[in-house]
Amino acid sequence: MKIVSVVGARPQFVKLSALSKELRKKHQEIILHTGQHYDDELSKVFFSELSIPEPDYNLGIGSAEHGEQTGRMLKGIEEILLFEKPHLVIVYGDTNSTLAGALAAVKQKIPVAHVEAGLRSFRRSMPEEINRVLTDQVSSLLFCPTKTSVQNLRKEGITKGVYLVGDVMYDSVRQHIKKAEKISGIMKKLNLSKKDFYLITIHRAENTDIKGNLKKIVNILLGLDKKTVFPVHPRTKKSLSEFNLL
Repeated sequence: MKIVSVVGARPQFVKLSALSKELRKKHQEIILHTGQHYDDELSKVFFSELSIPEPDYNLGIGSAEHGEQTGRMLKGIEEILLFEKPHLVIVYGDTNSTLAGALAAVKQKIPVAHVEAGLRSFRRSMPEEINRVLTDQVSSLLFCPTKTSVQNLRKEGITKGVYLVGDVMYDSVRQHIKKAEKISGIMKKLNLSKKDFYLITIHRAENTDIKGNLKKIVNILLGLDKKTVFPVHPRTKKSLSEFNLL
């Protein structure tokens, strides 16, 4: 079976690393990278460190407003699917790459498999919520990480093709944790010991782009009882600087 895996953002690369390894044992996999996360720190490093095969296609879309970005992805993915004629398209999570991949496939009558189906925040103001709801509606195979996600789909009338499979991100962590411990020097560099610090990540627009929200988060972090390790997303770093919160 020929399968196209559509990815574009960091979490999707991690999930792909776990699933791709198994897919390639029995199927032909084609990796299509939309370029949603496009620089070395947000993209290339994941492929090298997680031993993911280089993408067969990279659209190089980059950042843009949601409508423009999704539209450009849809056009690029459609052209590739018309050429490759896969039997299945796999999409991951809830990004614009997810929605574009699903729509491009279903319009060509290609079945869609959605990894992390059924997750809901119940906040339609979030672009990610719109992406995941629409993607689930057009998917033929819905791989759910939790019982709650299965129940969410049932409430929306989606019961066919739904499978409770667990969290593929957990699978990836188990596969790569020994390698991470071996090659990472951050613990030694910062003089840290296990369970003696918090790992922080802040990247969603509603947390980074609104000064009041970001300030509340920073104040909470400053009051924690342990050291914090904070790999700063470029957008977050820019906001911290603009809001004088560094």
